[in-house]
Amino acid sequence: MKFYLDITLLPDAEANLGFIWQKVFQQVHIALVDNKIGNNESAVALSIINYGDKDFPLGNQLRLLANTEEVLQKLNIHRWLNRLSDYCHIKQIKSVPTDVSQYACFKRKPVKSIEKKAQRRAVHLNKPYDEVLAYLRKEKRSEECKLPFINIESQQTKKRLGQGESPFFYIFIERVLTDKLVEGKFDCYGLSKTATVPWF
Repeated sequence: MKFYLDITLLPDAEANLGFIWQKVFQQVHIALVDNKIGNNESAVALSIINYGDKDFPLGNQLRLLANTEEVLQKLNIHRWLNRLSDYCHIKQIKSVPTDVSQYACFKRKPVKSIEKKAQRRAVHLNKPYDEVLAYLRKEKRSEECKLPFINIESQQTKKRLGQGESPFFYIFIERVLTDKLVEGKFDCYGLSKTATVPWF
């Protein structure tokens, strides 16, 4: 990844950082889907600049990276974030510094809720759901994931679902730092199971 642009989120009294992250991330995802280069494959990667911030775990900045300046220009993220212009500032495309010595892998971490675990286990063991749920809670297997997450709306699920059902789900994001550049594929959230982005 040789080029990048930064997006700074600007919360105010009416819109907190969590709300803005949800809206901006949703639009970035739609933009990456619209510009995908393969089945759920993006030429654009995501980096979360202030990941682990004590005030808000995702911080207030995200970075989009690509191997060429043209890929970021074609993405035209301004168009996708136009209606959120009061809540984010998009900087110009720049070259990644040549002296980068650290890299980060931002990956989606699958996390199953305690309720879903209890449902599956109740069916498997042929036991009442409430009994299995109580057991899992007692065994402290219900501890919540501590990773930062984004609440996102699935457009496909939204089309399928009936009235009153929720198309929202959590994407938990894990960051792994390394001193090695690892090539690989990025999905349409800009995340990867193995590939790294320059960390600076």
